Amino acid sequence: MKAVSSSAHLLGALCEDDQYSHQQTPGSSAAAAPPKKKRNLPGNPNPDAEVIALSPKTLLATNRFVCEVCNKGFQREQNLQLHRRGHNLPWKLKQKNPNEVRRRVYLCPELTCVHHDPSRALGDLTGIKKHYCRKHGEKKWKCDKCSKRYAVQSDWKAHSKICGTREYRCDCGTLFSRYYYCMHPSIHQPIHK
Repeated sequence: MKAVSSSAHLLGALCEDDQYSHQQTPGSSAAAAPPKKKRNLPGNPNPDAEVIALSPKTLLATNRFVCEVCNKGFQREQNLQLHRRGHNLPWKLKQKNPNEVRRRVYLCPELTCVHHDPSRALGDLTGIKKHYCRKHGEKKWKCDKCSKRYAVQSDWKAHSKICGTREYRCDCGTLFSRYYYCMHPSIHQPIHK
């Protein structure tokens, strides 16, 4: 019993030390830190942001910026400018002007989509590309194990890593993706239909 009481006494001492370590001193940096700026939720953009509407062809283009010497294409203008140095052509990288920092939001090209409305636009180019592919695009990538199809390659890769590793077999022989479904037969959501 002595071992238990001494460990309880030690634990109480540690807790008291912990209380003192969390107290702020008058000149501490935590008191002077500016409040964090809240992020806008997806599909709820800043009303002052510049709204950009791209066509599906432009949105999904992989080589929008093409070198006039070798016809090599690039997704970003900055990459083309860096490539131009190799040809000893004049090049210039765009510099961000801190005085003109204006957020951009992107509309979904699909007219019936909720994100086609400027008040529900998405905040970055990668996000709108993935959204358009997932919701409105062709599902090009197919899992070899379960034949599930994906429109975004990164989604397919992530699925391929775990496909078939999370299977729970019920007493009735049905395979489930989650243990919960296996233990609750009233909620039948089998992996393979």
